[in-house]
Amino acid sequence: MSSPISSPVRTRFTAAPENGMAITARGLAKTYGSTGNDPKEALKGIDLDIPVGCVFGLLGANGAGKSTFINIMAGTVVKSAGRISIWGTDIDDHPRQARANIGIVPQELNVDAFFTPRETLELMSGLFGVPKSERRVDEILDMVSLTEQADFYARRLSGGMRRRLLVAKAMVHSPPILVLDEPTAGVDVSLRQRLWDNILTLRDSGVTVVLTTHYLEEAEALCDHVAIIDKGNVITSKPKHELMQEANVKDLHLTLTAPPPDPLPEALIGLGAIWQDGTLKIQFNPREISAGAIISKVTALGLEIGDVSTQEPDLEDVFLALTS
Repeated sequence: MSSPISSPVRTRFTAAPENGMAITARGLAKTYGSTGNDPKEALKGIDLDIPVGCVFGLLGANGAGKSTFINIMAGTVVKSAGRISIWGTDIDDHPRQARANIGIVPQELNVDAFFTPRETLELMSGLFGVPKSERRVDEILDMVSLTEQADFYARRLSGGMRRRLLVAKAMVHSPPILVLDEPTAGVDVSLRQRLWDNILTLRDSGVTVVLTTHYLEEAEALCDHVAIIDKGNVITSKPKHELMQEANVKDLHLTLTAPPPDPLPEALIGLGAIWQDGTLKIQFNPREISAGAIISKVTALGLEIGDVSTQEPDLEDVFLALTS
């Protein structure tokens, strides 16, 4: 068998793994300072499957283990135990090809100030062994809206432009998997929306996107599948719609034509109702009681309802419930 170092790197999409998983981790563990007196378990033998062709949200608080997981895939951190396969390639068996199967966009703006975007992409293409006839520099610059700035020195680019350049750098070798580590941290609203559009465009073109973010509304808007890591453990990994259905909580807001009695009747207290800001607010489990049944109980008390609204749980509610 040829050495992984000397084996050629594929620079185009190969067929998706037969198991349908872009990334598969089994028993993946990392302990820092294992020879010292105070070892730190960053990953505690996690199992994780990332499906092909989705936007996969990897969520967790600072120190949960997200960066360690990404750095193991990138080859900058050596795992302590377990296996991980990237687009069907085990990182132990063929580390060079495994790294070529993935493009990683770091949170830090690490671009060379004295290179232009075009020069940067040409350099990265060469480092990945992409033949000149197969390079897509102009196409990638257009995708990230840097065509007009293609020949400017990077030091002249705004922070948002530099962040888009990082995405371009990660795409030069046409990896089937793109990892975005906090891609919209510190950017303005218009740039965030543009980056969101880019992410969805990449997914629609067949790229599997792994997204880490502290903006849970961003994950809710973009992700098809969500995993939550807490203290080195994967506590859930499910399609987003299934995860949201498990919240089991809704908020019902009833605007009454007149204030209810003070104190509230026992029937309302039993429903968990509170009177706040001129609205009767009731949090309920839709699996146990319907909104219609609650409204019937309220009207049976002689209270007249002027307006009704319900509020679904969001990903932040689910995240806090699982990590509390």
